Amino acid sequence: MSTLSPTVGVSSNHPSDMPTDHASLPVWNAENWFYEDWPAGQRIRSLRRTMAEGDSHLFNMLVTDIHPYVQDQMFAEREGIFGKRLIAGAFVFSAGLGLVATNCVNAFSYGYDKLRFIKPVFIGDTIYAIRTNLDKAPRYKDMGLIRASYEVFKGEGELVLYCEHLQTVKYKNPADFAGKTEKQ
Repeated sequence: MSTLSPTVGVSSNHPSDMPTDHASLPVWNAENWFYEDWPAGQRIRSLRRTMAEGDSHLFNMLVTDIHPYVQDQMFAEREGIFGKRLIAGAFVFSAGLGLVATNCVNAFSYGYDKLRFIKPVFIGDTIYAIRTNLDKAPRYKDMGLIRASYEVFKGEGELVLYCEHLQTVKYKNPADFAGKTEKQ
């Protein structure tokens, strides 16, 4: 069990362009933590989400994924190797990461590594995700690079997806990293 402090809700931004009593309220799922605040080793778990047929169909139409394994019930049942329709891997990735994503105003996505679709997810499966903060390193003059793993599970703990998310995050005190960064 992790004893590290949470990063979610450490503090929130307080915009000046709304009534003061509104601006003073914490913003749900938004943060303004900095590189220095990010604790390696911290783990969080999401709520669960059932992958509904309508959501799957809408996602497939939005991204024009009309592969028969995700869109054609008759094909999936009669000719597919799983005997039923799949949830598109891109949707599992998006939904799974979205379950534990936070909206830090100081962090910017740098990319994803080691993305693997380990097991199929089907319509009606329930997923949840665990994010683990792996490591960080000073990278640029004003921002460091952090790396977190995302594991998406279905049912009662069957791993279906793994990836690592890289983000650049602003330093609270850039002067503390002068001469220590990989890129100037």
